[in-house]
Amino acid sequence: MENNEVKDNNVIIYKDTIEMPMIPLRGISISPCILQSFDIGRLNSIESFELSMINGEKIFLASQFDSLVEEPDIDDIYTIGTICSVKQVIRTSETSIRVLVEGLGRAKLEKMWIDENNAWMGQITPIEFDEDQFTDEEKNTLEAYSRRLMKGFENYISIAVEMTSDASMDLADAEGYSMLIDIIASSLFLKFSDRQKILVTLDVEERMKMIYDYLQRELEVIKIDKKINQDVRKQMNKIQKDYYLREQMKAIQKELGEIPDEGEDSGYRAKLNELKIDAETFEKIEKEIEKFERTPVGSPDYNVSKNYLDTIFSLPWNKESRNRFDIKKSEKILNEDHYGLDDVKDRILEYLAVRKLSKNLKGPIICLAGPPGVGKTSIAKSVARSLGRHFVRISLGGVRDEAEIRGHRRTYIGAIPGRIINAMKEAKSKNPVILLDEIDKMASDFKGDPTSAMLEVLDPEQNKYFVDHYLELPFDLSKVLFITTANDLRNIPRPLYDRMEVIDIEGYLEEEKLEIVKNFVLKKQLKENGLNKDFIKMDDEVIKYVINRYTREAGVRQLERTIGKLCRKVVKEMVENPKLKPVTMTKELVVKYLGKEKYRQEPLDMNPQVGLVNGLAWTAVGGVTLEIEVSVLPGKGQIVLTGMMGDVMKESARTGISYIRSIADKLDIEPEFYKNKDIHIHIPEGATPKDGPSAGITMTLATISALTNRPVPGNIAMTGEITLRGRVLAVGGVREKVLAAYRMGIRKIILPKECEADIEKIPETVRNDIEFVLVDKMEEVLEVALLERM
Repeated sequence: MENNEVKDNNVIIYKDTIEMPMIPLRGISISPCILQSFDIGRLNSIESFELSMINGEKIFLASQFDSLVEEPDIDDIYTIGTICSVKQVIRTSETSIRVLVEGLGRAKLEKMWIDENNAWMGQITPIEFDEDQFTDEEKNTLEAYSRRLMKGFENYISIAVEMTSDASMDLADAEGYSMLIDIIASSLFLKFSDRQKILVTLDVEERMKMIYDYLQRELEVIKIDKKINQDVRKQMNKIQKDYYLREQMKAIQKELGEIPDEGEDSGYRAKLNELKIDAETFEKIEKEIEKFERTPVGSPDYNVSKNYLDTIFSLPWNKESRNRFDIKKSEKILNEDHYGLDDVKDRILEYLAVRKLSKNLKGPIICLAGPPGVGKTSIAKSVARSLGRHFVRISLGGVRDEAEIRGHRRTYIGAIPGRIINAMKEAKSKNPVILLDEIDKMASDFKGDPTSAMLEVLDPEQNKYFVDHYLELPFDLSKVLFITTANDLRNIPRPLYDRMEVIDIEGYLEEEKLEIVKNFVLKKQLKENGLNKDFIKMDDEVIKYVINRYTREAGVRQLERTIGKLCRKVVKEMVENPKLKPVTMTKELVVKYLGKEKYRQEPLDMNPQVGLVNGLAWTAVGGVTLEIEVSVLPGKGQIVLTGMMGDVMKESARTGISYIRSIADKLDIEPEFYKNKDIHIHIPEGATPKDGPSAGITMTLATISALTNRPVPGNIAMTGEITLRGRVLAVGGVREKVLAAYRMGIRKIILPKECEADIEKIPETVRNDIEFVLVDKMEEVLEVALLERM
């Protein structure tokens, strides 16, 4: 805005831009020429009022589009608001104040921010009206409208019971048409949207027509209201006797405590009339209200019915959060909260882009699958924040009863709604982000199968009419964005799995953990433990030392606890020695604070050995290397399998031995070895359960090595399932397995050829440093990994 005054159409004048405290209002609109009081509870708003009292008792007030938005920015607020003078501020509690303000004039919001005192500030342009600039024709039109408006308003004052003669006295003081309109608008009973429309309309003639239409509407409503009252009186006269007797009966029942006090029904009928629901649902709720009104207070059914109605009217049947479809802002929020996780972020941004163009898009069901601590739950919170929606988390771990999801029928004592409906109550909007945490941990027993109940919740074709057993009414879940999390997809039933879009969140690399500690974890722990952001300094080598020697996980949960422990140790020393200077963390200090190393990475023996092969496995906490040992002893053909192997792994070992029998002559192995030799296959660590087919080629190679006395290089690792005919089949968890081998110094890995696409998921720095050997058959494994006899 220029420093000089700029006139629009010669009437609307934009003054110089100024800065002053501001408040985003929720559900109310403050116009010029009006005195109004309201309560303030948000911390930023309270700080803004306190700042305005210091800076001349002036403040700018503008209304939010959606009152549910807690942290609005300029896109969430009407740009036209009112400059007000603060008349009175009263503290009503420790967290809220009541203020009385007077509207002075309109202004336009150009920019808003939160200052260093945590107060909202706004850059605004005051707006004035130079009505002398109207043409003669415009003045005549406005004068005609104002006379009709004055006449209509005097009529309104005369028939409206709530109005007083003070309103007409205020009109006499009106300076110009704009002020006249604002005074009349402040006296009418208008909805928030109508009052806000008048405020933001700057054209005086258009505003004059608008307020005249509103006034005529109010006059018509009052006339109809008076007619209704007259009809009611006539009807009352006809049934006066019956009414008198009924009132006497009510009074007697009230004395006996058999009916609720007046108003105890909490206005259920009024709430019902406000709901936008289908006729069938409306009728069912109405019948329940009638039943409640007939039920004596002392009856056991009274509280059951009252709790049911309270539940119904606490649900967000018509309330929705205003979606934020700003992709750049959403991307910024996601990147602020999480390092990496590009697949998840891309999918959310794709959803936003499509949703912006297609309003009828059904919410996707996203399943975030990965080991503990990789950020599955926290990314869901960030998604909700980026969309501007409410977030609710439902923990499904250990849920066995179907009623936990669908609720209990009201015939049971103590019946309550299920977790889904309770989540909607908590969200207070129809389109929240609901996180279904640990969906793979649900179990079923004689009480029912909760996974079957989840089918209706997650199926976009069914969840528009989800029926909770307690509610017994269809409730629309189609606008909810469901995000589920799981550690092991194998535990999710197939019908449920098919309804979800799975996004794998794999374990972090050492370099990724390093960046997460530097950019997120260390700053967070310093703040939580009351330390200055520069009080503890850790270089990359020390952070890597903590990562490798004190944690062993795919995620960063244990790492965050470990960094937190370091911070607490420093805080303790600082309290004991107030003169303590900022700490530069070293490996020696880490050992002093955390004790001796928990995990020592013993280097693998890279020398060729007989009957010893490096295998690869995937666990819930990431990939690991396995040293598979095989001994061949004189005996009676027994196969001994030790190391807590599961049934699938045992079958894989026997399949490998059968394959060896089929090619024994090609390998110069004694044909009758399976009769006179005992084969012992062992996988350390013996106390850790292991299962799966992916060690098939590893156990087979180790057995062949032991039978032929031919060594296998120690710098090779492998994974793959084997068949009776020696085919090598694809396995899962390739990325985690390769990273585990890389950490142990292995630079040559044998993989099934079917897993070639998985190699692209491995970070480029690791991928370029490893030689991958892709095989289809076991013979190819033997060519690469089986050396000649020593």
